[in-house]
Amino acid sequence: MTVLIKGAGVAGLTAAFELNRRGIAVEVVDAAEIVGAGASSYAGGMIAPYCEREAADEAVLTLGLSAADWWEKAVPGEVFRNGTLVIAAGRDSGELDRFAARTRGYEWVGGNTIGELEPDLAGRFDRALFFSEEAHLDPRKAMAGLYAALVEQGVRFHLGSADVPSEASFSAVVECTGAAAIAATPGLRGVRGEMLFLETAEISLSRPVRLLHPRHPLYIVPRDNHRFMVGATMIETDDDGPITARSVMEFLNTAYAVHPAFGEARVVEMGVGVRPAFADNLPRILDRDDGFAIAGMYRHGFLLAPAMARQLAERLCGADRPPFSPNSSFRHGATQ
Repeated sequence: MTVLIKGAGVAGLTAAFELNRRGIAVEVVDAAEIVGAGASSYAGGMIAPYCEREAADEAVLTLGLSAADWWEKAVPGEVFRNGTLVIAAGRDSGELDRFAARTRGYEWVGGNTIGELEPDLAGRFDRALFFSEEAHLDPRKAMAGLYAALVEQGVRFHLGSADVPSEASFSAVVECTGAAAIAATPGLRGVRGEMLFLETAEISLSRPVRLLHPRHPLYIVPRDNHRFMVGATMIETDDDGPITARSVMEFLNTAYAVHPAFGEARVVEMGVGVRPAFADNLPRILDRDDGFAIAGMYRHGFLLAPAMARQLAERLCGADRPPFSPNSSFRHGATQ
């Protein structure tokens, strides 16, 4: 069996990795000249199943619990298991109670513990929620790592417009084209997400920090070289035009509320990605005449892509082979 995967974003790369490790010959094609050129490159990279449960179906938690294990095995050294810290300004303290009521897997921590977890936030917040079992990664480095591993294992990539293989020569085709599939997939819609990168050596964070706000919740994810990914909006549109001035102001104002040092940070990058989603915001594996499609990853790409990749592999080659992840809850995922 030889499978063609269309799309080299997080869904396509994880699917290729999972199929390849099960002995299925894989080739990957993408119109872009590099992997991860779409919305995946603007993701936060938070492996946060408990936090995401606040606004998502229980399936997101169940399917995402072993994502960090999968990524750690796939790209060793790229996963940081430092947890997630959820904070709120004093006037918005009730948002923490609301968040806690909709989640689990956390502990309440006071100001002293906040300072121990994140010294640069000491004295700034009286209480917080700490999700110690969560993790994060740098999406661009993770996708580059998957790509390098796949190439080393003999997987062929056809990037850009050159050397595009005929789909008829493959046993099955798997569509993983993200937002490009919206127009052709019934029920799939676009959700715009915006982000920016700030650079400052005046503050250090060890883990994602989520600042709750009634209108403008925000997360800040540390990256290398004193950079921080700040995001992200969720706007019901498939417009992928430049980031709006309103969003930039909201990001900067809210980041400043986390720490005033962000007011002097340099804005080194801004980005927009359109994330495909179904009405329930859960991904699906869809049957196609020539194979399958993985669609509707929404804002859960790096959290749920491993689960979807395993479900795809089980449908292509059966569920009798040992899974890559130790968590057998993937086997009967609600999104099949």
